[in-house]
Amino acid sequence: MRRRGRRGMQEAMPSSRAASPTRLALSALDTLAGAVLLVDTGRKVLAATPALEALLGAPVTEGTPLSEVLVPQASGERPDTLLTESRASLARFHTGPQTLRVRAVALSHAGKPQGWALIVGRESTPDAEGAEVFHGLWTRDPELRRVFRIVEKVARTESSVLVRGESGTGKEHIAHALHALSPRGKGPFRAINCAALPPNLLESELFGHVRGAFTGAVRDSPGHFRLAHGGSLFLDEVAELPLDLQAKMLRVLETRTVIPVGGRAPVPVDVRIIAATHRALRREVEAGRFRADLMYRLRVVPIFLPTLRERRGDILPLAQRFLDEHHQRGTRRVERFSPEARRLLEAHAWPGNVRELRNVMEYAYVIGEGPVLRETDLPPEFSEVRRPPASLDATPAAGALDAQSVRAALTRAGGNRTEAARLLGVSRVTLWRRLRALGETTD
Repeated sequence: MRRRGRRGMQEAMPSSRAASPTRLALSALDTLAGAVLLVDTGRKVLAATPALEALLGAPVTEGTPLSEVLVPQASGERPDTLLTESRASLARFHTGPQTLRVRAVALSHAGKPQGWALIVGRESTPDAEGAEVFHGLWTRDPELRRVFRIVEKVARTESSVLVRGESGTGKEHIAHALHALSPRGKGPFRAINCAALPPNLLESELFGHVRGAFTGAVRDSPGHFRLAHGGSLFLDEVAELPLDLQAKMLRVLETRTVIPVGGRAPVPVDVRIIAATHRALRREVEAGRFRADLMYRLRVVPIFLPTLRERRGDILPLAQRFLDEHHQRGTRRVERFSPEARRLLEAHAWPGNVRELRNVMEYAYVIGEGPVLRETDLPPEFSEVRRPPASLDATPAAGALDAQSVRAALTRAGGNRTEAARLLGVSRVTLWRRLRALGETTD
């Protein structure tokens, strides 16, 4: 941004102390939306609210070309990219030590373009705040940034990596980063959720099958291992692998070959394994649910992702970033959070982590109105009296799970059924059966 002129808005409006329609309109804009710049179809300033001039620290003169008010850095946004005939667009501009978030809304009357309203807000400069965007993950948290540095080091090796973290913490983002930063980055990246498929189908998806191996096998299928040849294979929720498949997985890792279902000849594969789980594999080994020899193969380099509740300083900035995404597609502009909304967001346990936060912000954006996100905009569970934690230790039958509890758990878990089942204290199968009884699953 560049400061322009010594004359204030008083030169662009009548000098009379009586409130003119223009002055009233700007006063209303100032109250409702804060810093606003009105631009005509010739891309020149029509008017500005007092809040905008206060934000810039200088008056803005009517008739000033927008290109002289919004001055991009060498590699920054250009003002013209904002001014489209679509409903809204968003960009950021730097002025001195601050970053300004600028949202443009096209104005029209009787179908004819009239100009744009540019709504401006201050945004903390990421570098000044120690923030970092790493392969889709944004944080200011020192612990997560330390994880990023570990990923950069490990990516250069061929070591198997086990990513530990709750649902929604970004395990797949880390897997993509490990692949993209590795010498295999130009090769294929394949991902499979080991908890999403029944054992017989999972084996075929992993190792492939030959034609006629089972009913419906009308042609050969290579499987994920062969499709990932020369690249990386991401095994999400690897702790859910059945024991018989664990033995076959171990054989693949030891021999670097796969035998398709129904086949006899081993096929060589060159794949780096990146596994992820929200469970402690050592405890699964102690419980007899996971093979120790496979755990050692997969857990050469363990990486632990912090939960969102351990990154409290990231909650509100992330929430604002998600709202900004909705700004670009909708008409509502959320500039700030009410004190109570801030308190509720920061105090929430976030069992679904960043995925849950994204869903909550979408809900709040759709439900609420105006520039302030209030506590009443948040999902119902934020205002409900929480049950004691001990109640989550119970293991009710599927029929005892009422629909409201199931839906609330799914919302808190950001739609992740494994996490929702944990919150309810039941198995994933029990939750699936209850969802089927409620008619809310097509699995």
